[in-house]
Amino acid sequence: MSSKPRRRRSASPRDREAGAHLIPQLPWQQPSNPYPPMKVLSDDQVEVIHHASLRVLEELGIELMSAEARQMFRDAGADVDDESEIVRIAPELLEQLISTAPSEFTLRSRNLDKALKFGGNHMAFGLVAGPPSVHDNINGRRSGNLKDFENFTRLAHHFNAIHIIGNQVCAPMELPANNRHLDTYNANLTLSDLCFHCTSIGKGRAMDGIKMMAISKGLTLEQAADDPGVTTIISVNSPRRFDGDMADGLIAMSSHGQAVAVTPFTLMGAMTPVTLAAGLTQQNAEALFGIALTQLARKGAPVFYGAYTSNVDMRSGAPAFGTPENAKANIASGQLARRYGLPYRASPTNASNVADAQAAYETEMALWACMLGHANLHYHAAGWLEGGLCASFEKLVLDVEMLQHKMAFLEPIKINEAELAFEAMSEVPTGGHFFGSPHTMERYETAFYRPLVSNWTNHENWELAGAKDATTRATDLWQQALKEYEQPPLEPAIREELDAYIAKRKEEIGSEEP
Repeated sequence: MSSKPRRRRSASPRDREAGAHLIPQLPWQQPSNPYPPMKVLSDDQVEVIHHASLRVLEELGIELMSAEARQMFRDAGADVDDESEIVRIAPELLEQLISTAPSEFTLRSRNLDKALKFGGNHMAFGLVAGPPSVHDNINGRRSGNLKDFENFTRLAHHFNAIHIIGNQVCAPMELPANNRHLDTYNANLTLSDLCFHCTSIGKGRAMDGIKMMAISKGLTLEQAADDPGVTTIISVNSPRRFDGDMADGLIAMSSHGQAVAVTPFTLMGAMTPVTLAAGLTQQNAEALFGIALTQLARKGAPVFYGAYTSNVDMRSGAPAFGTPENAKANIASGQLARRYGLPYRASPTNASNVADAQAAYETEMALWACMLGHANLHYHAAGWLEGGLCASFEKLVLDVEMLQHKMAFLEPIKINEAELAFEAMSEVPTGGHFFGSPHTMERYETAFYRPLVSNWTNHENWELAGAKDATTRATDLWQQALKEYEQPPLEPAIREELDAYIAKRKEEIGSEEP
């Protein structure tokens, strides 16, 4: 991880005129996890799950609702039944197919300084994606809309702990469902300079994302295939079903060299049997099947081993996240991803309905497990609420605080003469203090992590400042961040080309599916 000194973003003229105090945050950097990954499974247990997964694929198979994808498997030698749409793969074929997937790859946005490496010890934190609703403590709960989408994108760009934008941080429900992806891609590309996720519900939406990314980087489609800049999540309809649109979106992304995270959504007790062993086995089988499809589309196509195994509340059937079982699954899934030499995607999520203590401790539980499991892409890492049904402005800020804590924690401890500070010890008498020592004064601004949300004042001063709890302070911070936000520059010619592409595609799509 970079050891650059902490600094504030330079003030804009507007900030200086207003005398604003900029939000303290870590500089933009991609963190790396220098610590050994944790194991909750023995190597032998990993192999047991591996072979059980191969048995699922060979004997039970996967329902694949795309004729094109089934033909690709048939041509490769898989057993395909078009009537039931079930594809069965022999172990030897499966292992041959996944062997061409790369162990590391890089995504580059239009800002080359914000390129993201995936695999190995590299990590990236992503914005929440997919909720139909939005909440903040000023305006309350409401349907997702483009204005909020744009503000979330601005916040993702402003907060350096967020490295990649998810697939539609909230769905802009007021826009036509068949072309609103164009408006969200446009916001991602013009309001930020981060890599982002495409929507891969069918080929058309995926191709629009790839083409607009290529325009923003001044590349042809052929050049973009060798310089990936977008990724997507391919969700498996567990148990053991790939719907046609998802499969077609996967093929479009992979055949054009863009990254795909194949992610089974396996809730134990609902989408899998109730045991972790069964949940991990089914997750592994479904993930490997999708990974094989990416390599059929294009050998060497970048792909993540995606994992989203948690459990349901057995009393209500509601999804639960940030549970002990979810945490163990996050760590075990990392072991499986490393078994196949693949970059690993996981998610630090929660099931709370408000940005409260439950939201924080469930997220923290899952986030630690993602880190211990050496997840490379932490999807939904900022702003997730209500089990994924709501994007929260306050939760985004609270999550950024947690992410910055983790980034500071990952900085290696320095051991050298200056850090050991023997001279400083010799200069202070027994019973004295180090507040004013030269060693302290040289480091007082950078010695410790400076919090974003946490308040460390005493009770009296806290009351005098308004007695605000952490969530209330988060409300203040996201509003301040929007005032501080500065839109990244974009060449006018590229801006015009994007506008023209969007207008043309909306006319082409009309009332049909893209």
